[in-house]
Amino acid sequence: MIAKRWMGRGIPGLVTAGALAGVLAGAAGCSTPPAPRAAPGPTAVSVPAKPAPVRSAPSAPPGTVEPCPEGGVRLVEMEGNAAMGLRVADFQLVNCGTQPYVLEGYPQLSLRDDRNDPLEVAVEHGSAGITTGTPNLDEAPRPVTLAPGQAAVFGIVWRNLVTESATPAVTARIVEVEPRPGAPRLWLRLAAPVDLGNTGKLGLGPWQPLAR
Repeated sequence: MIAKRWMGRGIPGLVTAGALAGVLAGAAGCSTPPAPRAAPGPTAVSVPAKPAPVRSAPSAPPGTVEPCPEGGVRLVEMEGNAAMGLRVADFQLVNCGTQPYVLEGYPQLSLRDDRNDPLEVAVEHGSAGITTGTPNLDEAPRPVTLAPGQAAVFGIVWRNLVTESATPAVTARIVEVEPRPGAPRLWLRLAAPVDLGNTGKLGLGPWQPLAR
């Protein structure tokens, strides 16, 4: 029996196996077109972090004053004077209360060191022979009435002398004042200390109204 070979050449529309293989091979040989590139985005830049603003503590309102002490008066250190070992200092007592404040005579004054220990100092009325020509210290005492807001003053005088090498010099950095008998005592740390040397003596003037 003779096998018949069918050739697809004569049949229109019939694709032969060879032609199909060629088509597939051609398709396999073509590379897939690349995907379109994305548009470039913004470049990242390293920026140091900005520190948060620092808030300062609120300052005290202008014109703020300390509360009035218990006794209704406040002690204030005034400018002093020093020349050739002679020292003079003045203090002001301000009526910061709401009632009149009556003074008479001399304040009761004592001195303390920077550790708040009392110092042995002889406080004498007037200039006490320490110096002359200090009428504000040697005037006779008289009553002084302070209305609220008014002030009175008193002065002290001393010499900064060291006359005995065996006796230590005394320096007071705190004054303690009783304005009138039985009144609350006022303490004041001094900007300019009372440097008595080893004289151990201080002159004290009477209360006087503050000159306006």
